[in-house]
Amino acid sequence: MRIIVCVKVIKGEINPFDGSALECAPRLSDDVTVVTMGPESAKEALLPLTRLGAKAVLLSDPVFAGSDTLATSYVLSEAIKMIGYDLVICGRQSIDGDTAQVGPMISARLGIPVITCAMNLDLKDNAAHAVTRDGNETATLPAVVTLEKGFVLRFPSIFSKVGKVEVLNNSHLGCDASRCGLSGSPTRVLKTFENQKGRRNCKFITRNELLSLIQELREKTYAREEKCVMQKLKSVWAVGHDVAEIAADIADEVITIPKLQPDEIAQRAAAARPEVILWSADLWGRKNAPIVAAMLETGLCADCTELEADEDELIMYRPAGGGNVYAKIRCITRPQMATCRTKEQNSDIYVACGKGVSEYADKVFDFAKSIGAACAASRGLVDIGKAPYEMQVGLTGKTVSPRIYIAVGISGAVHHTCAIEGADTVIAINPDKNARIFDYADYGLLENF
Repeated sequence: MRIIVCVKVIKGEINPFDGSALECAPRLSDDVTVVTMGPESAKEALLPLTRLGAKAVLLSDPVFAGSDTLATSYVLSEAIKMIGYDLVICGRQSIDGDTAQVGPMISARLGIPVITCAMNLDLKDNAAHAVTRDGNETATLPAVVTLEKGFVLRFPSIFSKVGKVEVLNNSHLGCDASRCGLSGSPTRVLKTFENQKGRRNCKFITRNELLSLIQELREKTYAREEKCVMQKLKSVWAVGHDVAEIAADIADEVITIPKLQPDEIAQRAAAARPEVILWSADLWGRKNAPIVAAMLETGLCADCTELEADEDELIMYRPAGGGNVYAKIRCITRPQMATCRTKEQNSDIYVACGKGVSEYADKVFDFAKSIGAACAASRGLVDIGKAPYEMQVGLTGKTVSPRIYIAVGISGAVHHTCAIEGADTVIAINPDKNARIFDYADYGLLENF
């Protein structure tokens, strides 16, 4: 069983999601090859992996520099075909890009099935069996699987020996240079700027004031902000009804496409040639939109929080660098594609529990139920198994915009605060007066729950 593990080296370190894949692979086979794209300096990050018994291959050539996810998936897939494979494993996403696109795009280029967001993985009867964020999935081999951070990469034995890193350039791979690097990358960053969205002026209160404040806020009448009139595109495809409202904000005509198999959507798009296709940035959209993008050889911008029309061009805004900055992006190919964060509104009030109070999670959720609030969780709490993924609010979870959002034991990392910007009032409960969450809260309570 030959397993290829695709990794990304970020500032000299292996991407944590890819580290999970690297730990999983040797449990399934003793024939593991690690492949990464990068400069010659990336060899230093690969050498320790050879001490774990893996072969290591570095794809390095100036023609590969500046590749977006579409171009990266092309180069990686050509290398994978040359090396040979039965199973390809990737981390779900990189911590610097957060797009989760490369794995599904590789599957499309290889013409094999993909399982995304796997929490655990096993091989049996020539098939991959995974427990995912969505439930149990099976795919006949060969296949691609993207892994969550469910495995912790081990340290090599002190008796292990360092192997060699094989370096391949484009003379070995024979990639079409026009499909690599910047020239093969249809998504272009026009501008980046510091993310200041969602910042608020926090007023601190006491525990005795909390319940009366919640009641007061519930009775308050809120004036919803009117959407400004803006330039619109002529026509936009919306894959699924959940993203149709977003499409209506930027287009005169919205054509809603059912959530079909990706090859069916690609065939329809190839025939009709729409200018823009929008997808929801949910688990289904994050899996299938990259597959269609690879089939159509077009650009895809992930997790967009804002869209604009500039004549016939779609301008997309998304958090980058873990949410610390916002990027303004355009796509130079057609159709222009984006996955969009849709707001989920199950309740007027949410109580979210963070990893910081994981030992009191049941108490926090009981409090939520006592005031008639919906329960939510940070990614940290979900990752340690204290809450289901369906409750996760954040960059890799859902976006909410309730009247009241109460964050308990949440530090306020950008990947969480970017998903609660639409809340009318945010109340933060945290004993750490320096917690970032207070910069994004209207009211603060400096106490343990």
